[in-house]
Amino acid sequence: MKFTGILITSLAATIMLSACSNDSNLATVGNKKISASEFDAYMKFKRIPTKDEKRKAAVLDQYLEREALAEAILNGDVLDAKLIEAELNEFRKEMLISRYFEKYLKEQVTDESTKIFYAANAKDYEIKKVQVAHILVRTRPDMDEAERKSKLTTLQEAYSKIKSGKEFAEIASTYSEDKISAKKGGDLGWLKEGAIDAKFSEVAFALKAGEVSDPFETPFGFHVVKLISEPKVIKRPFDAVKGNIRYQLRNMAKAAELKRLTASVKISKND
Repeated sequence: MKFTGILITSLAATIMLSACSNDSNLATVGNKKISASEFDAYMKFKRIPTKDEKRKAAVLDQYLEREALAEAILNGDVLDAKLIEAELNEFRKEMLISRYFEKYLKEQVTDESTKIFYAANAKDYEIKKVQVAHILVRTRPDMDEAERKSKLTTLQEAYSKIKSGKEFAEIASTYSEDKISAKKGGDLGWLKEGAIDAKFSEVAFALKAGEVSDPFETPFGFHVVKLISEPKVIKRPFDAVKGNIRYQLRNMAKAAELKRLTASVKISKND
């Protein structure tokens, strides 16, 4: 392949291959010197074995031809050289930042560091749960006051029967408008603290086993709650949270390193 105005001067293959151990010039493409270290980096990037001398010589010829082709295009007037340069510079910065943090974060955030973080923040991975049953009489935001009072009266009637000795499960199956739990005597199973509603959680977690709450209201409607089993703390295993911890640690490490790197280089704007 030949290009007008582009001079490719290459050393003999035997000399070129033996010179790769030093940072000598292997060739000249136009005005650009191609060094042994530059070509070695290219070989490493392409994952081409360097022991195959014949292949190495062929790869060098291809490399020089592409260098020549790129220079010929840049020396022409078809493309905007400044625009190409700006695009290449942005790609260069993006690649540098990406490759740097890929390596940096791999070294900083390890299995060991995630285990240490898990141990040091054990309480953050504890879940408090209670087993509760409830009776719900639903309300809607557009209800008038008379309808709301009627709904509250219904719940108070159910509450009075429980206080008089009726079984909670029996009353729940009759009165509760939560039809799913009503079929199970109002049983909602084990609920995580704060999972349903802040007020509901506050009431449920304040009860003792077997105790029934006074009627109260949430955005869902009027409730009466019975605590079936007192709260228990369940610790989430490391394997279940290590992905989240790794993600958190990587974000923290990256933010700190970004701040350090940018602070290490002075930026001055000219008016």
